[in-house]
Amino acid sequence: MPETREQFIEKALAEYESPLIGYAASILHDLDRARDVVQDTFIRLCQQDPNKLRENVKTWLFTVCRNRSLDVLRKEKRVQPLDEVRWQRVAGTGLQPDEQADRDEQMARVMRCLDRLSGNQREVILLKFQQGLSYQEIVEVTGLTSGNVGFLIHTGLKRLRDLLPGEEF
Repeated sequence: MPETREQFIEKALAEYESPLIGYAASILHDLDRARDVVQDTFIRLCQQDPNKLRENVKTWLFTVCRNRSLDVLRKEKRVQPLDEVRWQRVAGTGLQPDEQADRDEQMARVMRCLDRLSGNQREVILLKFQQGLSYQEIVEVTGLTSGNVGFLIHTGLKRLRDLLPGEEF
C-alpha cells in the first residue's frame, strides 16, 4: 500500500529533524532560531506534493533549511562564533563520563579549527561529515559545482590536518 501524505511527512520528520536542527544551528549559531527554521522547513514540506519529493526529500529539506537559515541571517545581520554544543545531535552517546569528557575536548578542538576555515569550507565539511550528504546532495543544497565542493572539502581537510596534528581525518 502506498505511503500516505501523513506517513511521508512523519517519516521525514523522524529521519531528518535532528540533522536539520544541527545543520541550521551550524549556520545560525542559535539553537532556538535553528528549531524555528526547521519547523518552517517542515511546514513548507507539508505544502508540497509528496509524489514530487519522494526521491529527493533529503536534498529538498536541506536546501530549504539552508535557504531559510540564510534568509534569517540576512534579516538579522548577526554573525556569532560557532558553538560546538549547539549543533550536536540530541541523542546521547552512551559513553562513560571520562570518555565523554575526552570526546567533548576533542570536539571543541575540532570546532575551534573549523571556525578558522572559510565559510564555504566549513559548510561543505559539516554537510559531508556531520550530515552524511553525498557530493551531489551538497551541490544541490549549496548551489556550488561538484568540482568546487570536492576542492573545498579537500583543502578544508588539509587545513584541519595542519591545525590538528596527530588527529585522524
